[in-house]
Amino acid sequence: MEDPFLRAARAQTAARPAGLGRRLAARLVDTAVLGAAVAALAVPLGIKAADHIQEKIDAAKLSGETVTVYLLDGTTAGYLAAVLGAFLLLGLLYEALPTAKWGRTLGKRLLRVQVRDIESHEPPAFGAALRRWLVYGVLGVLVIGVVNVVWCLFDRPWRQCWHDKAARTFVAGT
Repeated sequence: MEDPFLRAARAQTAARPAGLGRRLAARLVDTAVLGAAVAALAVPLGIKAADHIQEKIDAAKLSGETVTVYLLDGTTAGYLAAVLGAFLLLGLLYEALPTAKWGRTLGKRLLRVQVRDIESHEPPAFGAALRRWLVYGVLGVLVIGVVNVVWCLFDRPWRQCWHDKAARTFVAGT
């Protein structure tokens, strides 16, 4: 049986931040996979929302009165909540769980990179993987996710994005 201290020392010595090109390619693969899964739900709900809004506009025209038609109402808000909920749930299943179990998602596996805890250099615990995904996902939805992703260009020595800093992780080349 291998000494755990020797194994940890070897892992820390071998751990180097992954190249930015491989990280970007892995993120693009992961975004495409998750985006396709969420789109499978979002497109039908978006069509229903558009039909609902068009019905409201048509009813307003038929009334002959000047009326305000709100795009966001109970129905469309429900559709939006369902899409956001699907995004968070599918992100949990696709990003957080595999990151906690293996340190990688499909995109990271294809590009031979791995998420590691900054101290132990092992895959992060589930809480850290979930925090990493939530920070990435929420910032992405809020559009400041671009700054989050670009942050690793300037961060030294581990090239961490904000979601890595929040989870105390880094992306290593394998």
